[in-house]
Amino acid sequence: MSGHSKWATTKHKKAVVDARRGKLFAKLVKNIEVAARTGGGDVIGNPTLFDAIQKAKKTSVPNDNIDRAVKRGSGQEAGGADYQTIIYEGYAPGGVAMLVECLTDNRNRAAAEVRIAFSRSGGQLADPGSVAYLFSRKGVVLVPKDGTDEDSVLEAVLDAGGEEITEAGDVFEVLCEATDLVAVRTALQEAGIEYDSADVVFHPAMQVEVDAEGVRKILRLIDALEDSDDVQNIYTNFDASDEVMAELENDE
Repeated sequence: MSGHSKWATTKHKKAVVDARRGKLFAKLVKNIEVAARTGGGDVIGNPTLFDAIQKAKKTSVPNDNIDRAVKRGSGQEAGGADYQTIIYEGYAPGGVAMLVECLTDNRNRAAAEVRIAFSRSGGQLADPGSVAYLFSRKGVVLVPKDGTDEDSVLEAVLDAGGEEITEAGDVFEVLCEATDLVAVRTALQEAGIEYDSADVVFHPAMQVEVDAEGVRKILRLIDALEDSDDVQNIYTNFDASDEVMAELENDE
């Protein structure tokens, strides 16, 4: 998921829950397999695979699972699936824009599961192009606050293409052009700064302010979508105040 930076703390908590369910592990392994199939199994020559493996390791995916995914994707081991990326566009309750990125070996199944999630949760699927223009492809690197500060991160990434740094819970979120992602995370490595993940995402150009009840409805739709194994990432353009996020914390 990707929305306003204030949302990052909740995203991380959800990631822990997803990991316990095993769903996040499966999605990270799928990412590795696709990256290896697209760019080969050599992490040195395939930065997308490098980042996918790093993210999986940070989330405690077992090394054996990672190794098998690389072998399946690169053709060294049988059993790999022919995954396709499909983007669905829609609106969450309240008119919040949403992009749903699926990685699937069955287009009909993915389409049906996404459609059902939207219809049962008060959302609405949209025609292609009606939502996508509200987002742009950006690189996002998440840097844990432990052991570093914003000035150090800024100094490391500025010349590499870092555009903006925001505080997002327990991490700094570094925004850059998608084409600068490898340079930015390499600059962090060379500066001795650890990072949690480096991804190319759909970043909203503007946010829609949502109240607590609106966020709850969006969460219900996100949960319904994430029940599908084909759904890989969900991006939204909602904003929420500190007061709203505090109220949601009290729900838990």
